[in-house]
Amino acid sequence: MKKTLSQIGSMFFGLWIVLKHAFKKPVTLKYPEQKRKLPARSRGRHYLTKWNDGLERCVGCELCAIVCPSQAIYVKPAENRPGDIHSHGERYASDFQINMLRCIFCGMCEEACPTGAIILGNEYELSGYTRESLIYTKEMLTEKN
Repeated sequence: MKKTLSQIGSMFFGLWIVLKHAFKKPVTLKYPEQKRKLPARSRGRHYLTKWNDGLERCVGCELCAIVCPSQAIYVKPAENRPGDIHSHGERYASDFQINMLRCIFCGMCEEACPTGAIILGNEYELSGYTRESLIYTKEMLTEKN
């Protein structure tokens, strides 16, 4: 008898939980149509910025690659030549790649950059059909002015 009362009590307790949540507003978003509003400080896709005069901010110092905990960044520096100026410094990044498959979006690259060349935006929908398409090159990362 005692076991039966316990089972009935458990059944009513379970029914009470179901009824309590049945009339609440759902938390689920209809994702492709409705997108979640992200906080202002959220970190997503990387961008390489330029100065107002059109020159690159990246001076090829490789600090972003050094501080990256997942080693997702590759920078190949090159010297600025007198007739071929790319940045305000002595060097520039002739090759800049970020492997988005390895990136953990920690933002340490953004903090380490002395010129503010690399920033993380709010875009979080990053996908591709091949691994190679998720290795972002300098052309893919450079913002369009």
